[in-house]
Amino acid sequence: MVTPSSSVAAAPRLRRALGLRHLILYGIVVIQPVAPMSPFGVLSNTGRGHVVTAILIAMVGMLFTAISYGRMARAYPSAGSAFTYVGQEINPGLGFLTGWSMVMDYMLNPIICIIWISQQANVFAPAVPYWGWVIFFAAVFTSLNILGIRTSAKINTGLAVAMGVVIAIFFVMAARYIFSHPHDGIAFFTRPFYDPATFNASALFRATSIAVLTYIGFDGISTLSEEVENPRRNIMLATVLTCITIGILSAVQVYAAQLLWPASEPFPNETTAFVFAAARAWAPLFAIIGLTLVVANFGSGMGAQLGAARLLYGMGRSNALPRSFFAAVDPKRRIPRNNVIFVGAVALLVVFLMSYTVGADQSYNLGAQMLNFGALIAFMGVNLAAFVHYFVRGRQRDWSTFVLPLAGFCICFGLWYFLSKEAKLAGTAWIIVGLIFGAIKTGGFRRNLIDFELPPEE
Repeated sequence: MVTPSSSVAAAPRLRRALGLRHLILYGIVVIQPVAPMSPFGVLSNTGRGHVVTAILIAMVGMLFTAISYGRMARAYPSAGSAFTYVGQEINPGLGFLTGWSMVMDYMLNPIICIIWISQQANVFAPAVPYWGWVIFFAAVFTSLNILGIRTSAKINTGLAVAMGVVIAIFFVMAARYIFSHPHDGIAFFTRPFYDPATFNASALFRATSIAVLTYIGFDGISTLSEEVENPRRNIMLATVLTCITIGILSAVQVYAAQLLWPASEPFPNETTAFVFAAARAWAPLFAIIGLTLVVANFGSGMGAQLGAARLLYGMGRSNALPRSFFAAVDPKRRIPRNNVIFVGAVALLVVFLMSYTVGADQSYNLGAQMLNFGALIAFMGVNLAAFVHYFVRGRQRDWSTFVLPLAGFCICFGLWYFLSKEAKLAGTAWIIVGLIFGAIKTGGFRRNLIDFELPPEE
């Protein structure tokens, strides 16, 4: 571990203010406790009704990567996340490219959230133009994150509670409807897990590849390592518990929806299938669920901006990005304020560029696919870093340090391989830009690209 210089040690550092509960709530809000609602129709049609099974298989797959993240956070309690893990364990250059791909991932999340929320807000209040909502939400995201990590944690708690109340209402109304209508016995309740009339293994695997994307976002927990009490313990627990919580909660939601609207009955609209299923249980849920998805995207976008700011802080402190700007910490609020403002400004600019070039609808779809490109590269890198650290170089050589990270890598590679051509082209272009930046910064890679500096634990 590199010993920080006296000047760096004397500089303001991030405040350790988050406990295990805050981390889990942050992870749940970023992923969204209502995450399976949007892709429910696609999952049902792709998997021929086996949505619950796809969600649960995907949870097992993502747990491999979650364990790798937790293990690497124990070894490196740093805000750099996958960027630090890959750079320290495998190669600094690969670490830089991993961080570069993560920047795309984290920057795109608030961007697509701003686009989606602004479109919906314009429908609810058309008197305010779309561009007005874009400016408003970009400013709100940035302002709340500038207020500090404790304020963000309180906001996350409030959002989680609000979404939890809506989900609870849905469960109550769904149960009332299901048990007040006739059904064909035990087969009715087991069909969402396995329906012999429609089951197809390849269809289930295609649905699982989509369902795995429900969990993307849990890696943001590790970017807060320097603001966590006892990070060597809490990052591991929070990452795994967040995956399990989201998996079980998602499975129960889609299970209820599948009972309300069987796969044998076509959806009026595949994209909004969950809303139609919920409305069958209770008509007001049509509007309530719609508003809830607005709240969910608000929390996800704000949380992603928070994670992006800390990722840039880790890269700036390691000299992968200009240190004077990106590694600066506000002495009063102890947050990387420059990075929060930078992410907000870039998000606002890109939203306008994408919305007025390819259109808001198309820009949202492309942005979501590109987001997965960066996330899956980071996931593959973390699994390989965990394998190298604990099995290749470490003393803890057992089946868990061998099988789990390699299984996580293979799953993520398979998902990355099946991304759309457009997402791969755009993601590759972003990587090429990163290579050019690295070459210029190091004089043709003749100088060190990264100077890792891990802070002392408090």
